[in-house]
Amino acid sequence: MYHEHTIGVVIPAYNEEGYVGEVIETLPSFVDRAYVIDDGSTDDTWLEITEYATEYNATHPGTNGYDARVVPIQHKVNRGVGGAIKTGYLQALEDGIDVTAVMGGDGQMDPDVLTKFIDPVVEGKAHYAKGNRFMKFETLDAMPRFRLFGNTILSLLTKVSSGYWSISDPQNGYTAISQEALQRVDIDGMYEYYGYCNDLLVRLNLADCRVADVVHSAETVYGEDWKSHINYSAYVPKVSYMLLHRFLWRLNQKYILKDFRPFAAAYYLGAGVTGLGIAKLMAKLAFRRENTDSWFFTLLSGIVLILSAMVLDRMENEDMGVQVREAPTSLPTTSISKNGRTETGPIPADDD
Repeated sequence: MYHEHTIGVVIPAYNEEGYVGEVIETLPSFVDRAYVIDDGSTDDTWLEITEYATEYNATHPGTNGYDARVVPIQHKVNRGVGGAIKTGYLQALEDGIDVTAVMGGDGQMDPDVLTKFIDPVVEGKAHYAKGNRFMKFETLDAMPRFRLFGNTILSLLTKVSSGYWSISDPQNGYTAISQEALQRVDIDGMYEYYGYCNDLLVRLNLADCRVADVVHSAETVYGEDWKSHINYSAYVPKVSYMLLHRFLWRLNQKYILKDFRPFAAAYYLGAGVTGLGIAKLMAKLAFRRENTDSWFFTLLSGIVLILSAMVLDRMENEDMGVQVREAPTSLPTTSISKNGRTETGPIPADDD
């Protein structure tokens, strides 16, 4: 238990033999329940999970009415990391866990910093907290260039799709979510592929949940033997389509059916006018017409409509996201005392 809140951790694992055992071993002592999901692994991941879970439970008795701290769960068929996390979330809901975090089974997430993701949820600042590596530029050097570029593009697309315009690095899997948020969103319908985190942000926005972006130094280590499970040739089109679908779903559900906002219509009108401008341009190029310069003004009008809708969308959701930065420690500053002398002292930390 942590600050009078029961804490759960979901640990998805797919072919993480040699790694997931250490993740179980290093669980913080305040974790009441850890759901370790073997997502249809083809190696000995399940054997490692059960062995380490048995050993951990033998030395760490259950707390707060739970009979065991580590709960092994096995998917007979691989469902994707989102499917594994969904299983853990649903079990945490059934067990009545107050705050549920997610830590990867590959050992890439430092358990010593788990509390900084839990704190915004426990303190009531947000319903969902996630890491953001982009908030510290000096930590990005450790990330492979292609991965950084992909995350940047996905951040922009996810801002539009989800409505959390101040939130970045949506692929960061180090997260914590409240029981209330899990109850509000449709976890059963959550996307099960690698885009689950983007999909969850859209669902949280529809449920009017606040999201905290927590400054997250690149504790993740990308060594020479690091290899992603993601097949990018399949990932990019799948997630792109999902983001477009969820964007339209958010507009229709939240700003047309639930409570009409004119900027939702501006999005659709802008898309239509933009498409018309592109069609006029293609006709000009195909038929070499000299008097069809109206394509430029049509296209420009469509783009302006879309950008205007984005601005209004951002204003509508400006209070939905909060950034949590690390407090500075003993940073010296000079000040003038009442007697006129210059004194040195620490700068008080901002209350984020």
